[in-house]
Amino acid sequence: MLATVLLCYDGTRESRRALRQGAEVAAACGASVHLLAVVRPDAGALIGEAMLGEPPLLEQKRHIEEILAEGVAQLTERGVSAEGHVAVGEPIDEIARLARALKADLVVLGHRTRSPFARWWHSSVGQTLLDLSPCSLMVCVTPPDESQKP
Repeated sequence: MLATVLLCYDGTRESRRALRQGAEVAAACGASVHLLAVVRPDAGALIGEAMLGEPPLLEQKRHIEEILAEGVAQLTERGVSAEGHVAVGEPIDEIARLARALKADLVVLGHRTRSPFARWWHSSVGQTLLDLSPCSLMVCVTPPDESQKP
């Protein structure tokens, strides 16, 4: 039985699908739900923060907090209460870290189809998370007919 579900959310179409499917699973199991949004600092933001003293990372964090609030609201509309979490760092590391801290039974994330070159250039969060996750993963795939919709 699932007691704790960690949903990963970044506001994309793929993560919205994962949010819906993860909410259904969590509700069916009566699991507690945690929603994670990760700020991935880019090199420009880190350099700007170091040079200017004004943290561009703060703006990124505000934006991801808005996305997280949107996700929590969507879950609430579905009758699922969730605790929101914002992390700063590499998504793979932060997802695995929070899953361990929560003793999660399931991590739910969306899948974004990429070209072979894009997969080579940027590792897949889901694929890499298989090695780091302390629990089961549910990867939600957007069917091809839905991938073209906004």
